[in-house]
Amino acid sequence: MRCAWCGADPLYQAYHDTEWGVPLHDDQALFELLTLEGAQAGLSWLTVLKKREGYRKAFANFDPAVVARFTDADQARLMANPGIVRNRLKISSTIDNARAFLAIQAEFGSFDAWLWRFVDGQPIQNRLASLADAQASTPLSDALSKALKQRGFRFVGTTICYAFMQAAGLVNDHTTDCFRHAEVAALSSRPL
Repeated sequence: MRCAWCGADPLYQAYHDTEWGVPLHDDQALFELLTLEGAQAGLSWLTVLKKREGYRKAFANFDPAVVARFTDADQARLMANPGIVRNRLKISSTIDNARAFLAIQAEFGSFDAWLWRFVDGQPIQNRLASLADAQASTPLSDALSKALKQRGFRFVGTTICYAFMQAAGLVNDHTTDCFRHAEVAALSSRPL
């Protein structure tokens, strides 16, 4: 059995079965997830997943060093790109976020090193009986959101941050009846 939220769509199921909740430590992949979670604001995650390849092409495969150098002309080009969510604020925030991301890398050696401090380097193992037990935000996502905003990030509210934490494996929120719960938990040295 899978978590109820992923439904029957094959793309959604593949994302659930192979990516969601797996502890992620690659900076470029973390930048991608943070960008996509911000793009999802007000939309369904499936909508964003369907545009993921378009995002990868449009945003230099989420290389923050390249995205940080995007110009006004690049923003105009992106606004005309049907392969992404064409929202001026979301596009400009991705560019600003790339710059803030690079600043964290410069200060801490990697975004990964900075981010995983929020969970002491190990995923939190939640034991959700059902989707109804899931939270949209937590004090930890509040703290992450505040820290990101203080560093110049945008589209990083607490709900977006919690979704990012779930996706990047900082929290294991697979329901206990989902086959991925135990598999993802096994990737952590933190006990259930």
